[in-house]
Amino acid sequence: QVQVVESGGGLVQPGGSLTLSCTASGSIFSINGMRWYRQAPGKQRELVASTNAGGGIDYADSVKGRFTISRVNALNTVYLQMNNLKPEDAAVYYCNCLGYSSGSGIPKMFDSWGQGTQVTVAS
Repeated sequence: QVQVVESGGGLVQPGGSLTLSCTASGSIFSINGMRWYRQAPGKQRELVASTNAGGGIDYADSVKGRFTISRVNALNTVYLQMNNLKPEDAAVYYCNCLGYSSGSGIPKMFDSWGQGTQVTVAS
């Protein structure tokens, strides 16, 4: 079992900044992809930023230049630094981790999601 927990959401004024954190824990052998998604009311969940084990990073066009994803592999943690927040960034932000879990036998693939953290952007 691999658990994923996000933190760092809250209320911020337009133009402000927030940093989200996500930590995976449990029987982890390795983590490959670590991703941030968001879902606003009435909208589909969308991929915001992603990073892979090789250091590759990608962003949605809507957040390029404003958001930065980073990870600390030793801590199984990924961050999302969000600057110059806009009202349209308001959503529940979810962390998704993909990798292999340890245990008896061959490592098994996992695809785990956190419960989400609310980001509200309002003056």
